[in-house]
Amino acid sequence: MPAPEAASLTVPAKVEALTQCTEFVTAHAVHAGFAPARLGEIELVVEEVVTNICQHGYNDQAGQVELHCRRVDGQRLLLEFVDCGRPFDVLAQAAPGLTLDLDQREPGGLGVPLIRAMAEEVSYTREGNRNILHLIVRAER
Repeated sequence: MPAPEAASLTVPAKVEALTQCTEFVTAHAVHAGFAPARLGEIELVVEEVVTNICQHGYNDQAGQVELHCRRVDGQRLLLEFVDCGRPFDVLAQAAPGLTLDLDQREPGGLGVPLIRAMAEEVSYTREGNRNILHLIVRAER
């Protein structure tokens, strides 16, 4: 069954919901003609965003993640992540110091650069108590 042109998914803000989120986006990406190699990259982005929402936005407390997916044009998808966790603007985050030796770097911090690198466009807004992250991904990078 083909994925619809636009759809939404709401899941608990739990890491256990990652598979459901990645399968949801993958179905839309396949329908939009994304190459298999690109699917893995987009799944990684979805996993990173949802994991960050669960662990940092909600601090592993109860909450929900809304995921909206729609075809923009040709072979581009808009992924919209909505949560009511702590405000977090991915665009305001400084790039990690990648030139430092591993033993001098703080662990983590690579998710935001990964998201920026894999998405064609990234935007963030805070509306009331809601974080809204828009990512536009292309079938080919």
